[in-house]
Amino acid sequence: MATTKHRINISISKNTRDALQKLARRDEVPEATKAVHLLTLALEIEEDRFFEQLASERLKNKARFIPDSDSAWK
Repeated sequence: MATTKHRINISISKNTRDALQKLARRDEVPEATKAVHLLTLALEIEEDRFFEQLASERLKNKARFIPDSDSAWK
């Protein structure tokens, strides 16, 4: 059966494999499913780090802030 998912092959250490097996068993999911979930979380963390760095750079440039009274969140 054809799949639309892209497959990758990775090599992991014994410690990583053991941790993945334990987490998959704990959550009662296949190891591949757990690996995909953890990879997705890691990518979200990396994205957050990028945007935090971008925001920090903007703050260094003495950005102009809009007062709460003028915001759209009223």
